[in-house]
Amino acid sequence: MLKEAIYHRPKNNWSYAYDLETIHVRIRTKRNDVDRIMLIFGDKYNWHAIGHQELAMKVFASDELFDYWQAEVKPTFRRLKYGFKLQSGKESIWMNEQGFHDEEPANIYLYFEYPFLNPADVFSPPAWVKDAVFYQIFPERFANGDPSIDPGNAEPWGGEPTTSNFFGGDLQGVIDNLDHIEKLGINAIYFNPLFEAPTNHKYDTIDYLKIDPQFGTNAKMKELVEACHARGIKVLLDAVFNHSGNRFPPFLDVKEKGAASKYSEWFHVKDFPIEVKDGIPTYDAFAFEPHMPKLNTENAEVQAYLLEVARYWIEEIGVDGWRLDVANEVDHRFWRKFRDVVKKANPDAYILGEIWHDSQPWLGGDQFDAVMNYPLTEAMLDYAVRGTRDGKQFADLAGYLLAAYPQQATEAAFNLLGSHDTPRLLTLSKGDKRRMKLATAIQFTLAGTPCIYYGDEVGLSGGQDPGCRKCMEWDESKQDRELFDFFATLVKLRRDHRALRDGTFELQYAEPGSKLLAYAREAEGERFLVILNAGKRKATATVPAEKDSSVPIIALGDGDIALKGHKLRVSLPPLSYAIVKLV
Repeated sequence: MLKEAIYHRPKNNWSYAYDLETIHVRIRTKRNDVDRIMLIFGDKYNWHAIGHQELAMKVFASDELFDYWQAEVKPTFRRLKYGFKLQSGKESIWMNEQGFHDEEPANIYLYFEYPFLNPADVFSPPAWVKDAVFYQIFPERFANGDPSIDPGNAEPWGGEPTTSNFFGGDLQGVIDNLDHIEKLGINAIYFNPLFEAPTNHKYDTIDYLKIDPQFGTNAKMKELVEACHARGIKVLLDAVFNHSGNRFPPFLDVKEKGAASKYSEWFHVKDFPIEVKDGIPTYDAFAFEPHMPKLNTENAEVQAYLLEVARYWIEEIGVDGWRLDVANEVDHRFWRKFRDVVKKANPDAYILGEIWHDSQPWLGGDQFDAVMNYPLTEAMLDYAVRGTRDGKQFADLAGYLLAAYPQQATEAAFNLLGSHDTPRLLTLSKGDKRRMKLATAIQFTLAGTPCIYYGDEVGLSGGQDPGCRKCMEWDESKQDRELFDFFATLVKLRRDHRALRDGTFELQYAEPGSKLLAYAREAEGERFLVILNAGKRKATATVPAEKDSSVPIIALGDGDIALKGHKLRVSLPPLSYAIVKLV
């Protein structure tokens, strides 16, 4: 055994409470290097009186270099003292906090410890998120339902988007088109910023407690939330707490009065008077954008203001959670206070952070419920759309991500293929709907909540911002209705079968150099096989089928299937998928 590859550390994603009764314990080994691992565990206060137990661990994920093992334990007294026995061939070693041993350690107090399963420490994202399918709306470009509140410079609907033009999208437009959203099967909407701001994207807030007049009023927002709730649709708002806009009244006061302003500590000012020198502002900002000054969330007055914003929209308007913009640049202590306020207002609210990289520091149960899963986004696009990753390379990264976070964080992750910040999926696919459907089939059959970017379901195209922010197409004769039916069918399939939402994941086929990929999802007696061919030629995969009596049915997709004994042979056309249900 390669000891240098073996790793475990208590807490974080290595030992954690999955629920009020269950502790998950994990350990890492070199891939294909260890045959068997036994978890040795007991209660530290009566280990010698009643003895310890042993439980075989299972490999639940693998990446290019490592296997990740897991065991699930329900300790009688909510305490856990534990160690590991690893076997490879005839070699056996024991592992505790002080390293490796050739014999079982006599001193149990040197084993690892999960001291106590405190209910307050259990990371519990809202249960509804696992069952949700999100729809992202960029409000200015979704639908114009009330032309009377259009900006004076609004252009005719459907024109070419720029970084600065307006078309009059508003809240009434969303209300008027909830039928479209409901027919798609959506049960959660994520809105880009709705608060008063001068730009079309609204990420430069003027007033965090006021809906932008071009969108409507606070009362109209409450009407929209109630209309969504009546249809079983949750509502998520965008919180831009990292920075404000340069027309935010406290910032204007600092600009006018300098260090004498009572708001001078609301921002990170390096030199007064505040100005821009050689393109760089004399204050911290989002990127180097002078119109987006960074808020000082360590300041008590800033905290009080923003936490009141967090409370108001949940308690007074009824929204179901927050998506947090540039979440990784805000201090952790503020997010912990934010979580306390939000969960007090609504324990079932969803807190979603925008982070594009490894996010373990924010997913310990004291800050966010989930993050936008951009590492998985890139893997799905590389495999299904760009063709730069083979099936094994995709499976390796997917396995790494499964092991990177506690299971409940993976189940609540926000899985997307495009957004207001990226080129549209159809454009990335160079107009090839086969690649688009292939990527979406993966997105909808992995753990986490999938999100559809508005218009993708009817064939909207567009490159990087501003191209990806074009007006929604409402003329059905210009919509891709076949694509809409595909999305609606896939949404329904996922919502009808728990196995595709939070069932177990088991890799079935992934070979180096092959564009074929297959994995199984299983829950409540249902088992699905997802077989994917990202290659440009027809290909065949042979995967295990547990029962001779199973009758495979292609629930969605293409291909030919044949069951022989305990093997299922699946032949797929180029750039295609098959979601197979074993009955």
